[in-house]
Amino acid sequence: MASESEKSSNKPSLLERLSHLLLREPEDREQLIELLHGAYENQLMDSDSLAMIEGVLQVSEMQVRDIMIPRSQMDVIDITDSPKAFIPHVIETAHSRFPVIEDDKNDVIGILLAKDLLRYYAGEDFEVRDMLRPAVFIPKSKRLNILLKEFRSTRNHIAIVVDEYGGVAGMVTIEDVLEQIVGDIEDEFDYDEDEDNIIQNADNSYRVKALTEVKDFNEVVGTQFSDEEFSTIGGLIVNKFGHLPKRGDHITIENLSIKVLRADSRRLHTITIEVLANELTSREST
Repeated sequence: MASESEKSSNKPSLLERLSHLLLREPEDREQLIELLHGAYENQLMDSDSLAMIEGVLQVSEMQVRDIMIPRSQMDVIDITDSPKAFIPHVIETAHSRFPVIEDDKNDVIGILLAKDLLRYYAGEDFEVRDMLRPAVFIPKSKRLNILLKEFRSTRNHIAIVVDEYGGVAGMVTIEDVLEQIVGDIEDEFDYDEDEDNIIQNADNSYRVKALTEVKDFNEVVGTQFSDEEFSTIGGLIVNKFGHLPKRGDHITIENLSIKVLRADSRRLHTITIEVLANELTSREST
């Protein structure tokens, strides 16, 4: 018969029990997240790594309907318009790809790459219809992890989202999906967060980062907004909307006509501002 000392020696030590606890396979998503947060608290990974892993887990459960740009907010090109007519819109929105429609947004006939417009400036024979790439159509219910895999395998960067009746419901890009994992992605048309927060366009309108401090905005644009309640112009504008605005939303504050140029499901990024000749009463129209 084993002695008490022998029984005690056969019991796992505290260190062994803790090791078993930490090395066990998580049984569900909640346990996995708990282990990841434990690794972060023990400085085994930084906050950016933790956020990205959580983003990957989130993407696996999200559908296209959760992040798509609604049809009403899609920046499109009408096939009946000449390049001279739609190129200013291409420059203003600064996208690399545009759905091309015929008659209305419910009839997408292809995708035009902005770089293909270089042929127009080169003086070559240019017919928009000949430049179109095939449009990819996907259902609103498609999961984002599956869509991302398809984007990578086909090297496609944009898809048109259709509803259960086959009508166009919106669009989604590979950048929209990746931003759910890594946060906002800056492209070649974005500018540094700390510099050039306000850029004056040729038409004397302004392109402004939402993180621009109110006092800096006042100095450049000539306004007199208070920074006591909101330190950034984005915070002030979101408050005026009363909700997080989406791309294309418009609001007039005092003598400023403001349009949301870039926003995602989490925050406002970029706006365009036009100073009106006459001071108007604050109002919103979306």
